Amino acid sequence: MASKSFKGSRSNLSISSDAAESHKPPFPPTVTFGRRTSSGRYISYSRDDLDSELGSNDFMNYTVHIPPTPDNQPMDPSISQKVEEQYVSNSLFTGGFNSVTRAHLMDKVIESEASHPQMAGAKGSSCAIPGCDAKVMSDERGVDILPCECDFKICRDCYIDAVKSGGGICPGCKEPYKNTELDEVAVDSGRPLPLPPPGTMSKMERRLSLMKSTKSVLMRSQTGDFDHNRWLFETRGTYGYGNAIWPNDGGFGNGNDEEGGEPKELMNKPWRPLTRKLKIPAAIISPYRLLIFIRIVILALFLEWRVRHKNNDAIWLWGMSVVCEIWFAFSWLLDQLPKLCPINRATDLNVLKDKFEAPSPSNPTGKSDLPGIDVFVSTADPEKEPPLVTANTILSILAADYPVEKLSCYVSDDGGALLTFEAMAEAASFANSWVPFCRKHVIEPRNPESYFNLKRDPYKNKVKPDFVKDRRRVKREYDEFKVRINSLPDSIRRRSDAYHAREEIKAMKLQKQHKDDEPVESVKIPKATWMADGTHWPGTWLNSAPEHSKGDHAGIIQVMLKPPSDEPLLGTADDTKIIDFTDVDIRLPLLVYVSREKRPGYDHNKKAGAMNALVRASAIMSNGPFILNLDCDHYIYNSQAMREGMCFMMDRGGDRLCYIQFPQRFEGIDPSDRYANHNTVFFDVNMRALDGLMGPVYVGTGCLFRRIALYGFDPPRAKENHPGCSSCCFTRRKKHSSIANTSEENRALRMGDSDDEEMNLSLLPKKFGNSTFLIDSIPVAEFQGRPLADHPAVKNGRPPGALTIPRELLDASTVAEAISVISCWYEDKTEWGNRVGWIYGSVTEDVVTGYRMHNRGWKSVYCVTKRDAFRGTAPINLTDRLHQVLRWATGSVEIFFSRNNALLASPRMKFLQRIAYLNVGIYPFTSIFLIVYCFLPALSLFSGQFIVQTLNVTFLAYLLSITLTLCLLAVLEIKWSGIELEEWWRNEQFWLIGGTSAHLAAVIQGLLKVIAGIEISFTLTSKSAGDDVDDEFADLYVVKWTSLMIPPITIMMVNLIAIAVGFSRTIYSVIPQWSRLLGGVFFSFWVLAHLYPFAKGLMGRRGRTPTIVFVWSGLIAITISLLWVAINPPSGTNQIGGSFQFP
Repeated sequence: MASKSFKGSRSNLSISSDAAESHKPPFPPTVTFGRRTSSGRYISYSRDDLDSELGSNDFMNYTVHIPPTPDNQPMDPSISQKVEEQYVSNSLFTGGFNSVTRAHLMDKVIESEASHPQMAGAKGSSCAIPGCDAKVMSDERGVDILPCECDFKICRDCYIDAVKSGGGICPGCKEPYKNTELDEVAVDSGRPLPLPPPGTMSKMERRLSLMKSTKSVLMRSQTGDFDHNRWLFETRGTYGYGNAIWPNDGGFGNGNDEEGGEPKELMNKPWRPLTRKLKIPAAIISPYRLLIFIRIVILALFLEWRVRHKNNDAIWLWGMSVVCEIWFAFSWLLDQLPKLCPINRATDLNVLKDKFEAPSPSNPTGKSDLPGIDVFVSTADPEKEPPLVTANTILSILAADYPVEKLSCYVSDDGGALLTFEAMAEAASFANSWVPFCRKHVIEPRNPESYFNLKRDPYKNKVKPDFVKDRRRVKREYDEFKVRINSLPDSIRRRSDAYHAREEIKAMKLQKQHKDDEPVESVKIPKATWMADGTHWPGTWLNSAPEHSKGDHAGIIQVMLKPPSDEPLLGTADDTKIIDFTDVDIRLPLLVYVSREKRPGYDHNKKAGAMNALVRASAIMSNGPFILNLDCDHYIYNSQAMREGMCFMMDRGGDRLCYIQFPQRFEGIDPSDRYANHNTVFFDVNMRALDGLMGPVYVGTGCLFRRIALYGFDPPRAKENHPGCSSCCFTRRKKHSSIANTSEENRALRMGDSDDEEMNLSLLPKKFGNSTFLIDSIPVAEFQGRPLADHPAVKNGRPPGALTIPRELLDASTVAEAISVISCWYEDKTEWGNRVGWIYGSVTEDVVTGYRMHNRGWKSVYCVTKRDAFRGTAPINLTDRLHQVLRWATGSVEIFFSRNNALLASPRMKFLQRIAYLNVGIYPFTSIFLIVYCFLPALSLFSGQFIVQTLNVTFLAYLLSITLTLCLLAVLEIKWSGIELEEWWRNEQFWLIGGTSAHLAAVIQGLLKVIAGIEISFTLTSKSAGDDVDDEFADLYVVKWTSLMIPPITIMMVNLIAIAVGFSRTIYSVIPQWSRLLGGVFFSFWVLAHLYPFAKGLMGRRGRTPTIVFVWSGLIAITISLLWVAINPPSGTNQIGGSFQFP
């Protein structure tokens, strides 16, 4: 096969950085790229061919996007570039370490025909060249792309042959082609391509200069004056009062040559904020804070009294109780102090629309000026994470209410399963009907499974007469889609068996031809997994084989839905369509399937490694300045959720926000929420409180990131203020001179704690790897993520209209570069996972990643929307829930014993924020003291002693005060957070259940890892439901044994037996000690009341537990109690059991 070395075009920055790098990581083996044609031959391809094409004078002269006017009709992108993009979307790209990067042109991705022109596998009619069976490429509407005016149908390969060997003559009309930009170098040229001259600009640099040159579209390019004629034409205005805008002499703007472009009349208008803070009413928050301080004082006095008044009769019981109580007070303090400043926030979507999508002097056409968003969806195992759930999440993303051309979706399949691949292709096919249907009828939610299972009336507020018909047809198509998804495993298996049998027959025939006389031996061929087009699946096979197993397969990228056109594509009346989409935008966002390369001997770092691979691949393919991270079972419930998050990012001061965290809401939880799955106390109390500090912690999903913050850069103006605990006590000198002499762009791309304001850009390859495409994309993402400079008070802003320029067309060399950055060797000797991207080294990579950002001075925001932004599923089974909590607690223990401990935080982190992160690492250790304290009532009842000498008035007063203040605090928290009392009580119950089971195991595992180096196994949380399809909550009643249940069961049994023993001793005693009995029994019932949901979970489904179990449990408890009294009779008697006598 003829192939060419694949070397990307480099910018001046990249070349200089290579020269300055003396100890850089060794380059990976040469990555070559070959394209397979329909006839089976391979044609070389290189990035420089396309860069030379895009670097032509025609492209360089196109610097400003001008809306179409009667005398200004901008040209569409060339036909050849459209054909190239169509080719990319129809190719499966594979490659990796020591392997060739190849683009396999797929005839079809799924068994059924592709139904949307943007979808992979969508093609036009057949090529008219005799002997060619290829298909003609099609545009956004599915219309054939024909390079000649005679409309001769020709495929891409034949067109290239006609240009190269046929002299550019059309085979149909025999006239020369007018457009031949798709020239390729000779196939037999195998020399490495030289680097372009230093003056050549990379694609990313050209785009950045293009955006920065977009000052105001209404400025005359020659004079810089305001163009009144264009303003009147493009806004359909007329001369008269209020229409003509006349600038003052001397130009207009804010005097900044870099960002000028708005008339002063517009700049001086009242500035409208996108968000606002809603403070908690003083009638609630003031008593709440007062009660916190009152309880702190009471706890201090109580502990001082407890230490001074020992129980000399049971000093061991007193000592254990005092130590536990001191720790509980300390733990409560860590949890309560960060709650002093809770706030609520609200957004204004109308202002967002007016600023970014309404016609204005800088954006006459009203084209969206919002920045791009890349949505990441992660999945790892199709058996534990059903493909239908993931497909519904993808459909909700594709139908989201966000500019289509600004939205991209990346699906990370860490298992490399063909089942997930084909399920995503089926979802892309069904999106052809579902997404326009949602836009036409304003459907909520836009997850088809949830929408069609709504309990409320689906026809409420629907006014279009064809809604009922459209809904019925889409529902039927969705049912067929579900059946296809459910049948995929069997379909793939049957297909693979059929192809394998064919290959065995071929091998046997071939063996017979070579060995005519010798006996034929059975031929053993590896049983491969086959794709729909009859080729081997490059990922994980159903029957594992070398280079085709879960930990050993090539990197895969498939553009499922190619990037949409820049302008809206409205549907037309078509009888072939099941639904009339007239005047509905039928475009679909970019959808990419990614499976990173995995090889033995490499640490792939689980989910964090998969996320970092998506960060790099998306930076090269779409480079959205913001990233939305979703789990495969968390779908978009509010189609405008991304707009709400963007209100915070685009508001004044939004450039200092690293992420927007949305609350997690769950479906499929039992009505009583037995195991506190909703976790409302954390999401509605703790997270709102942290929002009043530096922001909430990152919880793994439903989070909108700023890409630059993920890259490890410091926030803008990081040195202007240090919010640490020492900032109010000590003054710091500022380097005004160095800040004044540094450009705004370099100050916005600072990394590290040095005092140098100038960022050493030559060190970026050491941090981010050797991909020049990735490095060149960094300043572009930073510029696009800036807030709008629509007011002088906005610092570090970008000019209005800068993001209305068309995107770059996707070419094959770009996708091949993305393949190289998801290879297993790319992160070697870089800072990925250490300082850049998701942080490695913990099973709770989410908390650590958020902590690192806050530690650098970034802030985050908690966005609670009126309609839930996202919804997902949670394990309602007791065992699954305990394992989930175990994973979280284990990660917290790892954080405590790592350099991510909040005790080592930088001065940029606020004191109360540091306390909150310290509590994240310490809370699992409370389990040690909690278990001891749960056994104390039983020990008290067994021994006949109590934690105090006597139940005097002082002890009871302290106990009452502590309990009363706790209840009052809970009531006030319920008031300002909006949760219910039952949810608060469920949280308290599961705190004890988890604390006596999963948290203790996490502490043990964490200590084993730190001391003995024993690694912790990560258990994937199951997303599937129970086996009983008739019961929605069947999983709730399934009892699956785990060793985590042993401590709570032991605590329950011991306390029950102790209560029986205590009653027996007191009843049969000569001098009954009722005070000691009541103290022990009260605390035992306190423990048992908290463990009640756990006991209920052990009983399984109501009515299924045999009655004999309860009978035997009672008999055993009574027998053990009587035996204890017989063995240890009360003092003052010499009979067995005191005055009681056995018959």
